Amino acid sequence: MIKLEHVEKYFGDLHVLKDINLEVAEGEKLVIIGPSGSGKSTIAKLLLRFHDVTQGAICFDGADLRTLRQEDLRQRIAYVPQKAWLFSGTVAENLRHGNPQAGEEDLRHALAVAQAGFVDSLPGGLQARVEQGGRNFSGGQKQRLAIARALTKRADLYIFDDSFSALDFQTDAALRRALRQEVAGSAVLIIAQRVSTIAHADQIIVLEDGRAVGIGRHEELLETCPVYREIAQSQGKGGES
Repeated sequence: MIKLEHVEKYFGDLHVLKDINLEVAEGEKLVIIGPSGSGKSTIAKLLLRFHDVTQGAICFDGADLRTLRQEDLRQRIAYVPQKAWLFSGTVAENLRHGNPQAGEEDLRHALAVAQAGFVDSLPGGLQARVEQGGRNFSGGQKQRLAIARALTKRADLYIFDDSFSALDFQTDAALRRALRQEVAGSAVLIIAQRVSTIAHADQIIVLEDGRAVGIGRHEELLETCPVYREIAQSQGKGGES
């Protein structure tokens, strides 16, 4: 479904991505991991056409992204950004930004998958007020609401850009279990920092300085990719999944 072919990206003289090749099909989960500044989030922004590639091509169902209308493209993608953002209004209004036609049952289902049951304890529940930027919620609560908003939208591609970093490990694990079934028929791209978040991915790509230095599953990369092994060991996950 999604294919990057020899993708290069420059910002001025800064060479951010170097000959990136990857593919993620319907029903597959692809994870990108790497040190800070390695180019991970740039790939997500290219998929959303916040920027275009400098060289190479990105294809969506065989069509070059540059030939697609941005509105049509983004209707097929649900995106949870690195920094969760919320609008002033109500919880329900924020969730329906992903799907204006979503009913109350749809919203409650998305909240359950996103481990955002705290909404039920808020004054007004789904009608609870949200301050601009979500200032009246913790970082973890904002991330779970942003994930729930993405899940109200039935998308062909879900992009989670470091969307689990503010969650405690127990909530993270519960959310990942629930997500597996929820997005099973879609392509999923996860940009991650935690090895625990990605150990069961179909494919993991390791970036360093804009290059792919490793590709495979968790166990393979522990054996073959020093960059991945160093990340895993630094998190105490040397042999754990």
